[in-house]
Amino acid sequence: MSAETTIFIATGRRKSATARIRITEGTGKLVANGRTFDDYFSHENFAKQAYIPLLTVELKDKIDVTANVAGGGVAGQAGAVAHGIARALQRMNPELRPALKKAGHLKRDPREKERKKPGQSGARKRFQFSKR
Repeated sequence: MSAETTIFIATGRRKSATARIRITEGTGKLVANGRTFDDYFSHENFAKQAYIPLLTVELKDKIDVTANVAGGGVAGQAGAVAHGIARALQRMNPELRPALKKAGHLKRDPREKERKKPGQSGARKRFQFSKR
């Protein structure tokens, strides 16, 4: 690395996915698990969802993002990366907080998969009922 680059680290979560994010000032390089966002996320919508906090504060071409993502599926991982980027941006510059908060990027999506209950075939589905 070159002389004195400041790294800001944050964690983002969504469903069962966790993303560890490192941001530095740079040229807009986006890397997830060693691959570019467009290559890592199977669909362009997921890649765009992952870096949307950068578009909100208009810093996409000025910040390099490195993400380590684990757990969950593609959609959950994209949401986790977006959450982590927003938290790292807030840590880098606290003045960005109002814009990120208004756009809803700092809120952790609390929806998780509901557990299967005993005596049922799924979380909500019941076994077939026969009256006679």
